[in-house]
Amino acid sequence: MNLIAEHALLPTGWAREVAIHVGPDGMIASVMADAPPLGDAVRVDGFVVPGMPNVHSHAFQRAMAGFTEARTHPTDSFWTWRAAMYEFAARITPEQMHDVAAWLYIEMLKAGFTSVAEFNYVHRDARGRPYAERGEMAHRLIAAARDAGIATTHLPVLYLYGGFGSKPAEVAQDRFVQTADDFGALVRSLHARYATTQGVRVGAAFHSLRAVDPPAVRATLAMLEDLDGAAPIHIHVAEQAKEVADCIAWSGRRPVEWLLDNAAVDRRWCLVHATHADARELVRLAASGAVAGLCPTTEANLGDGIFPASDYLAGPMPGRFGIGSDSHVSVSVAGELRLLEYSQRLALRRRSALASEAHASPGERLYVEAAAGGAQAVGLPAGCIASGCRADLVALDARHPAFWNKAPQQALDAWIFTGDSRCVRDVMVGGVWRVRDGHHAMEDEAADRFRAAQAALLEP
Repeated sequence: MNLIAEHALLPTGWAREVAIHVGPDGMIASVMADAPPLGDAVRVDGFVVPGMPNVHSHAFQRAMAGFTEARTHPTDSFWTWRAAMYEFAARITPEQMHDVAAWLYIEMLKAGFTSVAEFNYVHRDARGRPYAERGEMAHRLIAAARDAGIATTHLPVLYLYGGFGSKPAEVAQDRFVQTADDFGALVRSLHARYATTQGVRVGAAFHSLRAVDPPAVRATLAMLEDLDGAAPIHIHVAEQAKEVADCIAWSGRRPVEWLLDNAAVDRRWCLVHATHADARELVRLAASGAVAGLCPTTEANLGDGIFPASDYLAGPMPGRFGIGSDSHVSVSVAGELRLLEYSQRLALRRRSALASEAHASPGERLYVEAAAGGAQAVGLPAGCIASGCRADLVALDARHPAFWNKAPQQALDAWIFTGDSRCVRDVMVGGVWRVRDGHHAMEDEAADRFRAAQAALLEP
């Protein structure tokens, strides 16, 4: 397949009349700027950018969006929200998981996300018993991604305990908890089943330091090394101030510090949130090559705090990051990047907080670096328009008012700071068009199934 993009964002910057040859394997075979007309090429007008990976998703939580905003406690917080989340997690069936996830993944595609890291800890049935097929929920989530046409990195989550020091799990966590042996068997079975499935990657995750213990961390890392030495590894870390205090009480060290001291954290890792990392931890995290998985909308919604992105990106070795929609209170590439920049402006009381000498445009810098860091975090060759990368492409609609009278160099600022998901016209994943003129072929059917699943979950 040959494409001619009117304007495309390449690793060297914006270019005109860009010929992109996509091979039958869904990979970009060649890219040429200022290309002559090609008779068989599909012309793509507007602004073409690499698709954005979504580095952190709990798909089932999309069904909760909008139902947990009313105050339930004088000091409403992440911890009170978690109780409501547990109620949803306790009820969802495998069929409902599929229907909620399929609609969510279509929403992601229409927003400009082309891959997703699904951080799944709902492993057991509503009574806390193993399913006959140990990977039942994983298979449903992967099937939903394949139905929608989004690339997925599935991250089964190790969840052993209810708190630091091997505190027993609560009854509400019964669906999440497995033995380390059961978890290992799950990861191995998923890896064997999907190792050659196009658009599916299998890694693993630790829910958090409070939910595991050091021997389990070491055993899981050894297992992954044997299965796939490049498998993505994710973990929630330092999301809440309470978590930091509890970790210090348990170990004498802060969460990011403990992790860096006790695990070989490298490019395979994504540290999700890291909101309350201190200056020394930020420098060490950046030096490790790992990705900080930032979820600005969820972090704001839950009152987590503000990640010190300006310091992280301005350190002696600028840190790598990706963005995720996490609880999916919002599903928007532009919205996540906008809030990331605006939170820094509010904290620092200056504009263009995350612009740099290389990128005077904060929107372009954020987009380029989030796409590259996100691709690293999901373990896929993506995140840029170049030979050898997946043909994951997003075409922005120059007819949208946000882009009127804008030069290509202003397009990402226009989308992120003045636009929304309606700016996305066409989306290609692995060489296949999944969204055309703002529409997905499955969206009506998937919306109906989502609405029915959500209604069932809300029944008393």
